[in-house]
Amino acid sequence: METAICTTIKSIARDQWEACRSSKGYVDPFLSYNFFSLLETSNSIGRNTGWAPFYIAFKEKNVVVGIIVSFLKSHSQGEYVFDHSWADAYERSGGNYYPKLQVAVPFTPVSGERILVREEYEDRVDEMLSSAKRLVKENNLSSLHITFCNSSFVCVAKKNSLLIREGIQYHWFNRDYKSFEDFLESLTHRKRKNITKERKQARNFGGEIKSLTGSQLTDIELEAFWHFYQNTGQRKWGYPYLTKNFFMGLKEDLKDSILLVLAEKDGQYVAGALNFIGSDCLYGRYWGCNQFFPAMHFELCYYRAIDFAIERGLKRVEAGAQGDHKIARGYEACITYSGHWFPHGGFMEAVDNFLREEKKIVSQSSKQIQFISPFKKGENIDAKKI
Repeated sequence: METAICTTIKSIARDQWEACRSSKGYVDPFLSYNFFSLLETSNSIGRNTGWAPFYIAFKEKNVVVGIIVSFLKSHSQGEYVFDHSWADAYERSGGNYYPKLQVAVPFTPVSGERILVREEYEDRVDEMLSSAKRLVKENNLSSLHITFCNSSFVCVAKKNSLLIREGIQYHWFNRDYKSFEDFLESLTHRKRKNITKERKQARNFGGEIKSLTGSQLTDIELEAFWHFYQNTGQRKWGYPYLTKNFFMGLKEDLKDSILLVLAEKDGQYVAGALNFIGSDCLYGRYWGCNQFFPAMHFELCYYRAIDFAIERGLKRVEAGAQGDHKIARGYEACITYSGHWFPHGGFMEAVDNFLREEKKIVSQSSKQIQFISPFKKGENIDAKKI
């Protein structure tokens, strides 16, 4: 296979990208050509942002048969798998941790395929991963990181000498519920009562809550949400990662992949939650507000997402990174995975030791979560692999 480095998605034909992306039939909105194109054209990613596109395209007879969605990173922001302590240790030992090669969807803690490959070339994934490791060495990069990969990729990663890191997220699972009330019946009486109380509180804020998708999205709604996102970004990270042009561009090629839930009061939008729609999953991504209303965050981010998933027959809702407060709202612990590789053997060994200890903590945490489950006895199951 011929290997080509593409520093912009424009270097890869849309139909060839989509042929690799859609080979397994599942529609992941974050891996679409349109999503990455919007990230680039809106200047949300690019060399000046610390996310420099470094897509590795594999070709046979001038046809793209596989793509590793990777970036040269000059920092560790927007990844949600925290390696700042590794960077500090690497620098203290005299090395340069940045740039590193990051295989990921920028700003998106959602598990998915990280090597896009046509179905007939799936047996060449090892070869593609070996090429990525070779490029790390040839470009004097410190390391290779594949974050939020599927559990099915773990065996491939291990076979190629990557270290596996585990984390915990919280997802809601649709067990063929007919309605939100049907879902509530699976919870203990106390948790049912609490959720019912929160929904009533949120709905009594003195306005209206809207769920918008497709052609219902206009510049007015998207600009309102951009302001909410800015408020959240400045509070959490100091500055927002995504530009205004990214949000305004959603109504073009991605409108059917968007669910925007907005709270409106006195003719003004006051809070909102932005979700992406996949084949069988709703992905909650961003939340923000310009006024505080009791339980509004829970209503817009968690409960309205469950409503939508039940209505559409989606299998689950992924509510983003961290947040054990989601457990009380019916979201269950799930194990996430990432793969890491360092050419420096000594540092690789040190990280391996770190991850062995960290895995014990993650395992213990996932067990403890079962004791605070809101589900009736027998309804809940152990932390899932995704």
